[in-house]
Amino acid sequence: MDIREHDIDREPPGADVQAGEYVLGVLDERERRLAELRVETDPAFARLVGDWQRRLAALIEEIEPVAAPAQLWPRLRVRLGWSPVQGERPRGLWHSAGFWRGAAAAAAALAVVAWWSGRAPAPGPVAPPVAVAPSPQVIEHQPAFPVTRLARDDGSAGWLASIDLRHAKVMTMAVPTPEDPQGRVAELWLIPKGEAPRSLGLISTEWADSLKVSPEALSKLAAGATLAITLEPPGGAPHGVPTGPIVAKGNIAL
Repeated sequence: MDIREHDIDREPPGADVQAGEYVLGVLDERERRLAELRVETDPAFARLVGDWQRRLAALIEEIEPVAAPAQLWPRLRVRLGWSPVQGERPRGLWHSAGFWRGAAAAAAALAVVAWWSGRAPAPGPVAPPVAVAPSPQVIEHQPAFPVTRLARDDGSAGWLASIDLRHAKVMTMAVPTPEDPQGRVAELWLIPKGEAPRSLGLISTEWADSLKVSPEALSKLAAGATLAITLEPPGGAPHGVPTGPIVAKGNIAL
């Protein structure tokens, strides 16, 4: 019985497919070693390998060399995270006509495998790769916000505060301290010059916070005003009036 007929009918994927995959180099290491052993010990399989080699060699001869576009290397450098510009124009593999000829040959070989599996490849010559110039990377810079240091009575920093006027927010970062023994919570106050304190909200004594500021209070967040923190009952100062001791304060920096 002919080996083609025997393997295709009874042992898929068959010797012919295995021979084609061996010539294309798509077998894993174990399968490749088995195929090499079979070439040496099975004359019929060796003939199939020779048939595939002749088939693909004819396809390679029909493919014209393709030069790599000049823009390809800078684009690859950007994709790899490197600088797109190099002092000397790169030479070697990417600008080698032989490399692109081999790549085109591999594409043609895969088309043959698709045909053998019943999927006819699309007609027409193999198109050269189209290079696209790398787009400049746009880095969005976030504005730097001045930091107000809210100091305790001993001069040590209790909180750091920064004001984002654009988004009407006050961000605070606490220097972690033990919880108040009486269970009181920290409340942030805005004290405009010559005016009564305005509550901006409760803040943490351990973590960072972001407080939304009302339009009226936002207009008062100006140089000369003071930010202060008091300890208040859970839920905040009753009636919006501070009742506990000031534990930290600082003049607003803008």
